[in-house]
Amino acid sequence: MARKTLESQISLAAAISIGIGGMIGAGIFSILGVVALAAGAALWISFLIGGIVALFSTYSYAKLGARFPSAGGAVQFLVEGWGVGLVSGSLNIFMWLGYIISIALYAQGFAAYFATFFSHTPSNIILKIVACSVVILFCALNMFGARSVGKAEFFIVVIKVSILLLFSGVGLFYIKPENLSPVNWTNWEHIFFGAGVLFIGYEGFGLITNAAANMKNPEKNLPKALYLSVFIVIAIYIAVSLATVGNLSMSQIKSAGDAALAVAARPFLGEFGFKLIAIAALFSTASAINATLFGAANVSYMIARDSELPQAFDRRAWKGATGGLLLTTMLVNIFIIFFDLSSIAMMGSGAFLLIYAAVNAGHLRILNKTGARKIIVVLSLLLCLLMFIILELYTYEKSPRALCTMLLLLAFSFIFEKLYRDIKSRLS
Repeated sequence: MARKTLESQISLAAAISIGIGGMIGAGIFSILGVVALAAGAALWISFLIGGIVALFSTYSYAKLGARFPSAGGAVQFLVEGWGVGLVSGSLNIFMWLGYIISIALYAQGFAAYFATFFSHTPSNIILKIVACSVVILFCALNMFGARSVGKAEFFIVVIKVSILLLFSGVGLFYIKPENLSPVNWTNWEHIFFGAGVLFIGYEGFGLITNAAANMKNPEKNLPKALYLSVFIVIAIYIAVSLATVGNLSMSQIKSAGDAALAVAARPFLGEFGFKLIAIAALFSTASAINATLFGAANVSYMIARDSELPQAFDRRAWKGATGGLLLTTMLVNIFIIFFDLSSIAMMGSGAFLLIYAAVNAGHLRILNKTGARKIIVVLSLLLCLLMFIILELYTYEKSPRALCTMLLLLAFSFIFEKLYRDIKSRLS
């Protein structure tokens, strides 16, 4: 059943924009340098591996989305695969929390890049005010419905993709071939390590399925939007990674840190290039906030619809906003105010890899309904689990606290769902 508050339909171009906006978010700007240090000059191979894993899950999502188009996307897939119960309810709450963390991360990234235009040492309070404000702004935009979200996403994506294409197109002409030599590659273990870390840059493709109920001819357009968005992002990531590693040595990338992409633009675009990449980062994080907030609001709506959260989540609270949209926005701002999410960025990718694995496992139970090939879905499940293990080994090594936080959120999701179901059962 289509969500009542999202009355307008989303075009194929807008759906592709939502996917690209969700994928090319804060990840490529904030963790590119970290992955380059892990994979060396084989950075582009890490991006390719991550893209291949994403494509396998894209197949599963395309089959499920075409058969079960709804505003909930993966929420509906988990319910269809696992049935309405403790497992699907808990995983859906866990996914919603993952979206909340992701939005807060994107908002903090937006604030950090925004501040570079005004101050080299902005106060923490100002950064948090900017981050909270941009989330509230996109919450207001989501109140106007799916068409407003789609149009805004299309506009933002065109700008940021144009800047990244300019960066990679010009940068490829200035690369130093010796920088890309296999001599500068790390071992394959670290290349796969890099692929696991950067998977956060691909997880946003699932947001397209949240727009399926509002899409024109979803059976035909949803698979197109999923595949096209992932292929486009893989091509952009590989071009950007080649331009970055080709223009900076490993020592320069190490000293550049999170700003490696912007620093890589200086050799051929000067200070103008640095600012241009900062602008791209602003549009990128903004579109990620927009697309992910849209998806998170739909997730909370669908969970409440299936009686796995209180019904207040799916009721219209004010104008076109549901209780789920407003509560999502409020929780995002609480995370922004009280938590430093930089160490949790990798954990967010792990959370979604778990969700994708659960979706694929559930898909195996209903293959007769979707007509999907079993071997591809099994490979998708195994690849998600393998990437999850690789990523969590890296997270444990770099930030054990982040790994503990993710496990606590997963446990909280199951405990909350169990208590809610027990209370509801006693009251009925």
